[in-house]
Amino acid sequence: MKFLFLSILVLSACSKREYKIIQNKGSDTVVNLAQAWAEEYKKVQPAVAIAVSGGGSGTGIAALINGTVDIANSSRPMKEEEKATAKKNNGKEVNEFVVGLDALAVFVHPDNSLTGLSLEELACIYGEGGTCDKWSDVRGTVVPGCQDNKIIRVSRQSNSGTYQYFRETILGEARDLKSGSMDLNGSRESIDLVEKTPCAIGYSGMGYLTAKIKALCVSKGKDSPCISPTLETATDKSYPIARELYMYTSGEPSPEVKAYMDWVQGEEARKITINSGFVPVPKK
Repeated sequence: MKFLFLSILVLSACSKREYKIIQNKGSDTVVNLAQAWAEEYKKVQPAVAIAVSGGGSGTGIAALINGTVDIANSSRPMKEEEKATAKKNNGKEVNEFVVGLDALAVFVHPDNSLTGLSLEELACIYGEGGTCDKWSDVRGTVVPGCQDNKIIRVSRQSNSGTYQYFRETILGEARDLKSGSMDLNGSRESIDLVEKTPCAIGYSGMGYLTAKIKALCVSKGKDSPCISPTLETATDKSYPIARELYMYTSGEPSPEVKAYMDWVQGEEARKITINSGFVPVPKK
C-alpha cells in the first residue's frame, strides 16, 4: 500500500512537470485569432496548454513588463520606454514577433449613404478640434433614422492598441481624439453597437467585420484613391490604415514557448490566420 502511494506521488509529480501552461494575454484584436491558434496547437502538442485572455494591448504589455505572462499580444508596437522598463524589471531584452497583418476598418450603419472617407475627414469627425459633429458636415450626408443627424462616435478604451494606432494614423502623435465618444472594450462590442445605431461610426480590425455593417473605403487625401480594407490591401499596405500584429516575449523564450512561436509562424497557423480574417506574414 505504501509503495502504491509513493508511486502515485511520483507519477503525479512527473505529470505536473510534463504539463506546461503558457500564459498569453493582451490585444482584443488578436484575442480571437490567438484562441484559434491555441485550440489547434493543443491537438498538436497535448502536453502544452495556451491560456489566452484579452484586455487590450496595454494590459498585455503591462503583464509582460511585470513578468506575469509568457507572451503579450499587441496590435501596436511596444514603445522603447516600455521595452526599457521590461528589461529593468526582468533583466531580459524584449523579443518581438510579427505574427500577422491587419487593416483597421472604419464602418457605419448600412443605411448611411457614405461609401468612403479621407483621413482628413476622419480627423474632422474624431479629432480634438474637429468640426464634423453632424453627418451633414461630411459631404452633406443625411442618414435615415438618425435623430438630428448627429454623429455618434464609437471608439475604444485608451489602453487599446487599436485606439492608439487609429489616433496616431489619422491625427499624428501630438493631437488627441475629442472627448464625448462611446469608448468600448472590444471590437465585437463596437460592431454590435454600430449595427443597431444609424447615427454611429466605429473602427476595428477587419477580422471582425460582418455583413450587418458597412465598411468604408479610406483615402489618404482628396485626390488619392479610396481603398477598401481587404486581405490584398493589408498585404501590400495600400490601405491607409494597415498595420502589423505582434507577440512579445521577455528574453529568449523557454523551449515550450519557442516551439509554440515557431508553430504560430508555420503553415498550419497561417491557414487559421486567413480563416480568421487576417493576413499571415509574407514568407521570407
